[in-house]
Amino acid sequence: MKITWFGHSVFEIISEEGLKILIDPFISENPACDKVVEEFKPDIVCITHGHRDHFGDALDIVNKTNATAVTIHELSEIFSENGLRAEGMNIGGSLEIENIKIRMVEAKHSCTVDIMGERRPGGHPAGFIIELENNKKIYHAGDTGLFGDMKTVIGEIYKPDIALLPIGGHYTMDPKDAAIAVKWISPRVVIPMHYNTFPVIKQDPEEFRDLVKRESPETKVVVLNPGESYEE
Repeated sequence: MKITWFGHSVFEIISEEGLKILIDPFISENPACDKVVEEFKPDIVCITHGHRDHFGDALDIVNKTNATAVTIHELSEIFSENGLRAEGMNIGGSLEIENIKIRMVEAKHSCTVDIMGERRPGGHPAGFIIELENNKKIYHAGDTGLFGDMKTVIGEIYKPDIALLPIGGHYTMDPKDAAIAVKWISPRVVIPMHYNTFPVIKQDPEEFRDLVKRESPETKVVVLNPGESYEE
């Protein structure tokens, strides 16, 4: 299993069987990403919410690759309206695509979508728990503040092995709140995201590492540079 971070909240997960899952494909306008849209060949594209820095190039990528988009119901309708393959979900729902189990979970944020000159409601923001063929669970929190379900639902019931958490502050959790989230979720590994893309979300990931080391020493913090990968 290989997880590659392309800056902001963009991750590519390659499963044990070679299935490629792309999350929040903010590529062409992402100053932290040095790849072009055509380099991505996903089987599944997961979108946490409709903001431009997360929905990004999803339509273009799904159109070029015939991947399946997985997102909240209201955003899935945009794909369907454009003749593209999409699976609409809602909070608490789950589905399975080629032995990959995907569950949609809560996120505390806002959600509108501005696409093709039209601004429209984007449903509810979300996170995903992605369970691979080997039963490893990866939690992508999307854009979110700290909330109690991270402990009582995500941590105690779903028990992800790896958590991808925002630390940028301003729009999401900052390092201090994200460290509390780690304590509640208790993953084996945590990878910080959604920071340093723009000045307003500038953070030092080493501060996050130190906080987690102090409060949750059993969790390994993996700080990636854009384009770097974590494998296990």
